[in-house]
Amino acid sequence: MSNETLPESPHRSESPDEESSISAIDILLILLAHKKLLTIFPLAVGAVVLGLSFLIKPVFTANTLMLPPQQQQSSAVAALLGAAGGMAGALSGVAGLKNPSDQWIALLKSRPIADAIVSEFKLREVYESEYQFQARNALAGNTRITSGKDNLITIEVDDEVPERAAKIANRYITQLQEMTKTLGVTEAAQRRLFFERQLLDVKDKLVKAEVALKDSGVGKDVLKINPEAAVGRVAQVQATIAAQEIRLSVMRGTMTESNPEYRSATAELQSLRAQLKALERDNSQEPDGKSNEYISKYREFKYFETLFEIFSRQYEMARADEASNGAVLQVVAIAEIPEYKSKPKRGLLAITAALLTFIVCLLWLMARRALARMAETPEGAQKLAALRASFGLRRATIRA
Repeated sequence: MSNETLPESPHRSESPDEESSISAIDILLILLAHKKLLTIFPLAVGAVVLGLSFLIKPVFTANTLMLPPQQQQSSAVAALLGAAGGMAGALSGVAGLKNPSDQWIALLKSRPIADAIVSEFKLREVYESEYQFQARNALAGNTRITSGKDNLITIEVDDEVPERAAKIANRYITQLQEMTKTLGVTEAAQRRLFFERQLLDVKDKLVKAEVALKDSGVGKDVLKINPEAAVGRVAQVQATIAAQEIRLSVMRGTMTESNPEYRSATAELQSLRAQLKALERDNSQEPDGKSNEYISKYREFKYFETLFEIFSRQYEMARADEASNGAVLQVVAIAEIPEYKSKPKRGLLAITAALLTFIVCLLWLMARRALARMAETPEGAQKLAALRASFGLRRATIRA
């Protein structure tokens, strides 16, 4: 078997280093050969963009900084008195948010606040919006509400009028303050709203009971039994029992029956019920007729009067607790009228346009040089001819 020498391939593969050096040389040659084009044309485009940027209306940015209230455990729970104090203690178990800033940001971005700002500053005319939602979306696009690691919330508003930008940024906070008056966004605020609603309901019933009591009249028999000392005490105990039952119903959702606090509240309820039975037994002899009607209405009056006093105390304590826990929004820095525009950044636009133009021109010149090199070889020329023929056929098809 004879040894034959294989012929060497006329096309020797080049190493990656050689390919990269050739590519770098090609780029350098292109830069030197077309330095005027790659210099003058990008500069011309940058100058045109710079000139056109003066046609864009300047935009001003106003910003304000606020510290949201922090969720804290109530300091007044230990001082709660009476049965309603137990309800307040149960309500204090409401858990706080892990990141309260997210909640406040969501409120700032809510539709009620946006609609109020759109209406107050007539932004539908400013943004030339036909519908309310279009103006609301435009306002959201011009507003950035963010929170950093320090939990401070920053509100930035863009507007063509610097005075309006500052007013809108500050109005976000005032609108949020008004909203928090009707929303229980903190544990203390939830308790405050709870007792506020209870007060309104009990007050209405108390007024009706007082009117009914006056209309019943007073007889001699009624004066002899002294309803203030007897019947009034029964009504007070009944009101306390009602409040204690509400407290236990709330505690059942978070505590077991073996919990010391729950057992103590249950024992207190049993004691109150035993006390009520003893009072009813001592006052079992009641007069008939008109006197009996008066005593019944007097008991109802004292019942609602006791509830009103309990809820009044707890409402005031909840308000104090809300204030001490920082429920009031704290403005770190109010928005001032911006002195200089924030947009457009004309220099940045011109430099970006010139740089992009330079890159596009360089890529175009490199592609043209690559096609010229491809046309120098028979195989490459055949591919280019096929490409031109395909392109021409497609173009003819499109024209047809």
